Amino acid sequence: MKKTVLTTLVILLFISVSLSAQNTTADEEYIKAVTTQNIDQKVKLLKEYLTKYGGKGTKYENHVYANLCLLRYRGKKAKETINYGEKALAMGDLDDYTKSQIYLQLSGLYSQLGQNLEKAKNYALQTIQIAKANKNKESATMSPAEWNKFIGAGYLAHGQALEKAKDLKRAVDSYINSYKILKNIQIAKSLQKIGKSLYDFKFYNEAEKAFKIANEALKDFRSCAFYAKTLYRNGKKEEALKYFKQAYAKQKSGEIAYNIGIILAGKGKKNPSQSQEAIKHLLDASFLSPSHSKKAMDLAERLFFSGNKELRYNEKVKELSKKTKKLEELTETFNKKFEDKAEEDLSDDEKKEMEKLLANIDAEEKAIQKLKAEQEAVLEKFNKLIEETKKRLGIT
Repeated sequence: MKKTVLTTLVILLFISVSLSAQNTTADEEYIKAVTTQNIDQKVKLLKEYLTKYGGKGTKYENHVYANLCLLRYRGKKAKETINYGEKALAMGDLDDYTKSQIYLQLSGLYSQLGQNLEKAKNYALQTIQIAKANKNKESATMSPAEWNKFIGAGYLAHGQALEKAKDLKRAVDSYINSYKILKNIQIAKSLQKIGKSLYDFKFYNEAEKAFKIANEALKDFRSCAFYAKTLYRNGKKEEALKYFKQAYAKQKSGEIAYNIGIILAGKGKKNPSQSQEAIKHLLDASFLSPSHSKKAMDLAERLFFSGNKELRYNEKVKELSKKTKKLEELTETFNKKFEDKAEEDLSDDEKKEMEKLLANIDAEEKAIQKLKAEQEAVLEKFNKLIEETKKRLGIT
């Protein structure tokens, strides 16, 4: 009996020593692999490690998978990267920094492939959670600023997953949170693209948020113009006018000129001084925008002839109508009474009446000619504005 127990102990001791030796060798090979500077050689040694020790419970197997997931090397496939990353996470016992890197890597790849988008969103949120938990902790290796970048990267990955899942409204918020931290211009471009889609779908509140950031970051015509349009759609006309003007300063657009003219025309009802600027932009729109040309010209004419009190154009039109009607009545009266009569056949009273009628007809004709001349002068002023507009826009 004692002999049997002794034999068993010897066997167990042999196995223990053997495993210990194997683990020591595995550890040494891992250290050699990760300290190798040449990337191709490093990857070769890490893969050889898995061939020898994979599934045998060695100390660094999880880190080998993590390294192969995160390393960039020639010929690496997305599926291969995902496989390494998922195995590293499944084995556990990774530090928060490494886990966060793997979560971001996998989230980005799943979004890129359009696969496992719920998992992509979850990995991104886990990155944010880990980074927020570590941000204010004392650490010798990671600063709060570095963890903050992980938070920004997590929001970016979350936004990409949401965008791929066509959840554009929520994607906007994640992209905005990311941009506020990372200040990356590519995020602003993503917001510009999503903002346009949201605008087309008539989700103007979310589109406004997207274009606000895009405009601040990119400072381009497109972002500025769409930011103005979303503000206008959301009933913020005064703010919209500010950005329409900024957009028009960047690029002469008929649509933008028309929008400025429309807003100023509305303001001109209470403040006539706004009408002149409205006319200017509407005339610009009449030449720059085929789709708005006629409406813009008609509105510019209406504002010019009715809105300018000094010109009294509408009053003159009414007065001319009355004078013309009066002249027609006087002429008709004259013809009825004197058309078939010779002057020598008229009595003295009839001659006086005829002279009075002729004098009144002459007075009305002169008044009509004067009003027409004044109308022509007003028209000439409007035509002059049209010529000035063409000259300003370089139209021949």
